[in-house]
Amino acid sequence: MDNSKHISSAFDQDLELLNDLLQELGLLASNQFDKAIEGLATQNDAILDTVITGDAALDKIEAEIHEKAIEIIAIRAPRAQDLRYVLVSLKIATILERMGDYARNIANRTRVLSELGNENIPGVNIGRMGHVTLEMVRDVMLSLKHNDAEMALKVWSRDVEVDHMHTAFYKEVLASMSRNPNMVATGAHLLFIAKNIERIGDYATGIAEQVHFLVRGHVPEEDRPKADRTSRVLGA
Repeated sequence: MDNSKHISSAFDQDLELLNDLLQELGLLASNQFDKAIEGLATQNDAILDTVITGDAALDKIEAEIHEKAIEIIAIRAPRAQDLRYVLVSLKIATILERMGDYARNIANRTRVLSELGNENIPGVNIGRMGHVTLEMVRDVMLSLKHNDAEMALKVWSRDVEVDHMHTAFYKEVLASMSRNPNMVATGAHLLFIAKNIERIGDYATGIAEQVHFLVRGHVPEEDRPKADRTSRVLGA
C-alpha cells in the first residue's frame, strides 16, 4: 500500500481498512492451515471441527474485501500505485479464501482417516511438507505487510521444495497401496491431502507474484520453478 497521504483523509482510511481486512484474512487462512496440519497429526476431533466450522469466517472477510475494493474504485477512482494495490488485494483475497477451502478439505479427509483407523497409515512424513508450506504462507503475508519483494521472491523460489516432498510422498503412498490392498482407501485420502497442501504452496507463490507486482510493477521475469513429478509416476 502507498503510504503517502492523499488530499482526502477518507481515501486513506478506506485503503487502511482494506489493508487491515487483507491482513486479517491472511492471519485466519494461515491459522486454519496450521490447525489442519495439527489435526492431521493428532486426529483431534475438536481441532478438526474448528477448522471445518471456521471456514465461514474467511468467506465473510473475503466478501468484505471485495465490497470495499469495489467501493474504493467507484468512489475514489484510484490511480497508479493505489489502483495496483486495490487490484492486487482482490486477487490475494481470493487466493486466501481458496487456501481456507483446502484447509477445510484436509480436516474433512482427516476425519475419514480417523474413522478408517491409524494402522494402515504408512510411515511417511507429510507433516514436514505441511510445515514448510505453512512457513511459505506466513512469510508471504509478511512480505505483503512490509512491501518486501525480495522476501516474496524467496517464498516464490521455495515452492520447489514442497514439490519435491509431494512427489516423494506420492511415490511412497503408491508403494504402500500396492503392497497392502487394505491401504487403498487410506492412501487415496492421503494423496488428496498431500495435493491440497501442494496447492496451498502454489497459492503462496501466487501471492508472492502479486507482492512482486505491487512493489516492482511487474511479476517475476523468470518462469516459476516447478518440480512436481506426480503426473509422471507410473506406479510403485
